[in-house]
Amino acid sequence: MTLTNAVSKQIKDMSLLTHILACLFGMGSWVTICGLWVELPLIVPQVPEGWYLPSHLSILTQVANVGPLFVTLMHRFRPGMLNETAVIYFIVCFGTLASLLLGFLWKETVIVQGVERSIYLLILTFFISTVDCTSSVTFLPFMMQLKPEYLTTYYVGEGLSGLVPALVALIQGVGAMHCVNSTQDFNPNETISGSLDSANYLIPHYLPANFSAQAFFFFLAAMMFVCFVAFLLLNKLPVVARERSISLKSQGAIRISNFVREKKNSEQKPMMNSPNVIKKFSGKFGKGTYSWAQIVYIFIILAWVNALTNSVLLSVQSYSCMPYGNRAYHWSATLASLANPVACFIVMFYAQRSLVLMGFLTALGSVIGVYIMGMAVLSPCPLLVNHISGAILIVAAWTFFVFILSFVKVIIAVILRDEGHSALVWCGAVVQLGSLLGAVIMFPLVNVYDLFSPGDPCNTRC
Repeated sequence: MTLTNAVSKQIKDMSLLTHILACLFGMGSWVTICGLWVELPLIVPQVPEGWYLPSHLSILTQVANVGPLFVTLMHRFRPGMLNETAVIYFIVCFGTLASLLLGFLWKETVIVQGVERSIYLLILTFFISTVDCTSSVTFLPFMMQLKPEYLTTYYVGEGLSGLVPALVALIQGVGAMHCVNSTQDFNPNETISGSLDSANYLIPHYLPANFSAQAFFFFLAAMMFVCFVAFLLLNKLPVVARERSISLKSQGAIRISNFVREKKNSEQKPMMNSPNVIKKFSGKFGKGTYSWAQIVYIFIILAWVNALTNSVLLSVQSYSCMPYGNRAYHWSATLASLANPVACFIVMFYAQRSLVLMGFLTALGSVIGVYIMGMAVLSPCPLLVNHISGAILIVAAWTFFVFILSFVKVIIAVILRDEGHSALVWCGAVVQLGSLLGAVIMFPLVNVYDLFSPGDPCNTRC
């Protein structure tokens, strides 16, 4: 067979339509929660939680891991009982509905124990977080039914789930803020920061962005609906059925065969001092490429960088950015969101497995993180607060912080991928553990002990 014929046959075997559907399906994996985070610069000034909102969302996102935990436990203790296709249909439809409701209800408040709260926003955030977290343990197993080349396309779509909302947020922009006079009965003790001696004071007035937060949430709902349609077509189209690596009937036969084999193995009951058993418990991690000390080192870094990027600094992003203005907050959130997929894209062509480089980049990213945390602690009067250089520095700090530590996370993923499936399972567990610990630590520091002080953009004097 000539080279031309071989290439033609390969192109014929791979369906372009299936690639497009796999990409669109992958885009629905994290699009809602990524979109919500880049929209915070517009939301924070308009809700009663104000600067506290990111820490609320951070802890809610971690609690939402009850979704994947439930799916995992069902697979462990009730194998075969959970219909993954039905679960995907449910979570995608539920995510579409929750995003649509966010467009209508994100600004609505409820009085709880005499305090105004954005209950609808918080509840719906929990729902979309549960949907996105659960997608990580349902979407991928479904894609494993298709030929291996479509898995790469799915990962491209998953990367776009963070990139596309960030690009749309850049187009949306953020409305300029002006301080206007307001005369009304006013208690100076209720000011956020500073003191006022008269009833005449300034209040912030935000001009509208290029389009509203409501329109942005409708866009997220549309993205989820596209994901639903893509999944529907992946299930129903005959052209996709031909691209499956194995038929459903064959899958069932293999599951039965594996069950019988495992049953026989479990009945053998070898002696505890058997050489095979000793070898099993004394073996190295994964394929044995790295020592246990190196594996512990890798997992500590993995937990650390995920705690920093997914919860610790996200909880105080408003405190580190808002003193420099809502435009600085907007650019920090959107460029940081863009930095993640860019780092992943670079690693595709420049894959590294150096533990020394990993440690150096982690230290560098952590130093930048210390600067960001320092500005948050100094809020509402951080360094260079009234200078354009201060805003440029905080935007650059957030962008490079996320870029560098995202690079570290991908390096670790490449290393653990080479070590096999069990290593990737541990990778996912450590990622969630680090993120959870970071959120649990930061929530009381921000909301209970008030270690971070919000400011008033019009009345704070530094």
